[in-house]
Amino acid sequence: MALRPNRNQDPADKAANRQAAEHEVLMREVDEAVRQDQMADIGRKYGLPIIVIIVVALLGFGGWLWWDSHQEGGLEADSEQLVKALDNIDANNLDEADETLTPLSQDSSKGMTAAADMLRAGIAMQQDKPAEAAKLFDAMAADDSLPEIYRNLATIRSVSITFDDMKPQQVIDRLKPLAVPGEAWFGSAAELVGMAYLEQGKKDLAGPLFASIAKDENAPQGLRSRTRQMAGMLGYDAVEDVDETLQQLREEGGNTPAGAAAAAQ
Repeated sequence: MALRPNRNQDPADKAANRQAAEHEVLMREVDEAVRQDQMADIGRKYGLPIIVIIVVALLGFGGWLWWDSHQEGGLEADSEQLVKALDNIDANNLDEADETLTPLSQDSSKGMTAAADMLRAGIAMQQDKPAEAAKLFDAMAADDSLPEIYRNLATIRSVSITFDDMKPQQVIDRLKPLAVPGEAWFGSAAELVGMAYLEQGKKDLAGPLFASIAKDENAPQGLRSRTRQMAGMLGYDAVEDVDETLQQLREEGGNTPAGAAAAAQ
């Protein structure tokens, strides 16, 4: 319900209320004008820099989108070349595969470079060029910009190729840091170190190392079987689960219980 105007209000009070309302309206108008003047002043002082910043940001964002698209396009092209090289390898067109891989090993991302060089080294081995393969692996192993897992694998592959030309201690010095349980390439590195220990006549070091490989569930089954037999010949027990070992040996060809048991010891 609307309130009726107070007809009995003192004229002086009415004038005071009206003056107060007019003052409030005036203050609002002044405040709004001040804000408008402030914005205009900011526009005069900083308008151009703000516009420049916005334009630069937009250009930068557009440049990033172009770069990202360009990178994806380059990666897609490199992947196509890699697939083409793999197809040539499968078809035994090794020279053509190497020719396709060479640009990838020079101008691509580090991951693609590593993959290309690994394949090129494998091609060199298939072409009976161990020195060329070892050179590629050594270059990868020395490239600090590559992921460590690639460098370590390249080191192992190089040593495996040149093992017969290396002194046992050289093999040990180069691979011992990788021949530690838990390392990604423990099994492969430890086997080569164990063989180097045997060449030095250190059966007490080779035997436990072979046994550790045989017990490593992350190692390839063929490697575990091979090192289990090596450890057994050196007098070290590498069998943790006899039943499991017997089953594995049967699957590998030791079908007779006697033969499997003998191989497990």
